[in-house]
Amino acid sequence: MLPLAYILEDKELIGKTTPWIEWAINSQQPDGYFGPSKDYKGEPGLQRDNSRDWWPKMVMLKILKQYYSATNDQKVIKLMTNYFKYQLKELPAKPLDHWTYWAKFRGGDNLMVVYWLYNITGDKFLLDLGELIHKQTFDYTNAFLNTDLLSKQGSIHCVNLAQGMKEPLIYFQHHAEQRYLDATKKGFSDLKKFNGMAHGLYGGDEALHGNNPTQGSELCSAVEMMFTLESSLAITGDVSFADRLEKIAFNALPSQTTDDYMARQYFQQANQVMATRQVRNFGDNHGGTDLCYGLLSGYPCCTSNMHQGWPKFTQNLWYATTDKGLAALVYSPNEVKAYVGEGTQVSFKEETNYPFEESVKFTLTAEKKVSFPFHMRIPEWCKEGIITINGKEFQKAKGNQIVKINRTWISGDVVELALPMHIFKNQWYENSVSVERGPITYALKIGEEFKQVVNEKDPIEYGSSYTEVHPTTPWNYALIDVSDDKLQTHYQLEKRENFSLFPWNQANAPLLLKTKGKKHPSWKLYNESTGQLPYSLIYNMETAPETEDIILIPYGCTKLRISQFPIVRK
Repeated sequence: MLPLAYILEDKELIGKTTPWIEWAINSQQPDGYFGPSKDYKGEPGLQRDNSRDWWPKMVMLKILKQYYSATNDQKVIKLMTNYFKYQLKELPAKPLDHWTYWAKFRGGDNLMVVYWLYNITGDKFLLDLGELIHKQTFDYTNAFLNTDLLSKQGSIHCVNLAQGMKEPLIYFQHHAEQRYLDATKKGFSDLKKFNGMAHGLYGGDEALHGNNPTQGSELCSAVEMMFTLESSLAITGDVSFADRLEKIAFNALPSQTTDDYMARQYFQQANQVMATRQVRNFGDNHGGTDLCYGLLSGYPCCTSNMHQGWPKFTQNLWYATTDKGLAALVYSPNEVKAYVGEGTQVSFKEETNYPFEESVKFTLTAEKKVSFPFHMRIPEWCKEGIITINGKEFQKAKGNQIVKINRTWISGDVVELALPMHIFKNQWYENSVSVERGPITYALKIGEEFKQVVNEKDPIEYGSSYTEVHPTTPWNYALIDVSDDKLQTHYQLEKRENFSLFPWNQANAPLLLKTKGKKHPSWKLYNESTGQLPYSLIYNMETAPETEDIILIPYGCTKLRISQFPIVRK
């Protein structure tokens, strides 16, 4: 809520955050500890001295970091300095996993704020604390480089992984060794290889659970992985992190929440044809409510956590650069103010319907002429981007790079970036295929019937009501196999004339793809999920004789869908 409040400059929301911030700051004790001072006396087995558990403070440190960035309140610096002195003293005897194991896997969040504070104060003890935190955090670097962590199902909790993957790069800021970069790259590569899905996330219905598109992906994994990618992008400037970030933000995230953000799913499926109360083949089940849209369905952590997705995404559209310039590395409509060159304030207005359309327009406002480099990302999926300045072509650039424009700018200058999008395929579980264009994955448009269910079984645990989504049209289609050179004609793209400010539902879907498919009669429901995905391109694959017209829409506009299709020869 805090970054949302300050980004919007919303006084009412800011007022709601203020008591919590003031309480946290005023809670600091003489030894440097801050936070709750009484032990938790709730569930049996948790009645122990855990009020000083390290992990909840990591969350609050991130909030205070953002609060300081918005307000420059020096009380934050004092609080953090004293708390980190407390940590340095206490961690040797009470390490990160002394109370609960969460902190050991999420220590990168703690380390991130320690380094952030060091860059402000220069206090040397913070670097010593950083070494201690890194040593006590789960060794992701070794795990990614030298173990089967990401190829072994059940090996690690899905959200611990989403938060922890950035730790090698956080530590890299102080120890610029290639192995930390290599570990992170290999980690992302292996995660996609063994657990990846078409929505940009991975099979993790509590623990890692492979790449079958009926396995769940947790909403907390989506927003925490987005933050990990944003942090990694800020440190490295690596195009692949921005590409992955947009894939999750424009596909997985919007599909897992309701339009009004009053309900969400705990897990989502890449192939999801019934969002109903049913115990499924997940690593953990919560009364079968994990796919239902509700306030408390599944588990309530996602109700707290889902809101960080869009505000932090907005915070990370722009980056300062070491050459005193400005970088636009992730694209969405927005306005930004920044200081460039020798401290000149400028602003850019970014106008675009990206990710649905191909053009991004930047208009500069500045008080005077100013020289600075302007960096822009050309995504990997783009074969060749085209940059124009004030209507004249400046440069063509291949994908998977950041282009730098170094010039003297004047107010009113306009930079336009064209990112031509083409239709392409990716291959997944059982040779299934996803159909993609730019950062968007396209999914079968299925008729959706929403049913409000009054929960009389366990309303305290999973909410007094929740919403199920049932299909009203067939879903068991195989796509026709076509060569890559025929994809652009095999799929007919249609655009809406007027884009909605909220595009993330079937009614407002800005784009659709029309194509052909064949029903697969033996591909049926199993346990209210799609049954075993038919292996693609086998000889004599069973399909209906007739070809049908089908429609694909952006994944993020769906609640029910097939996004990983079996493929059949004509």
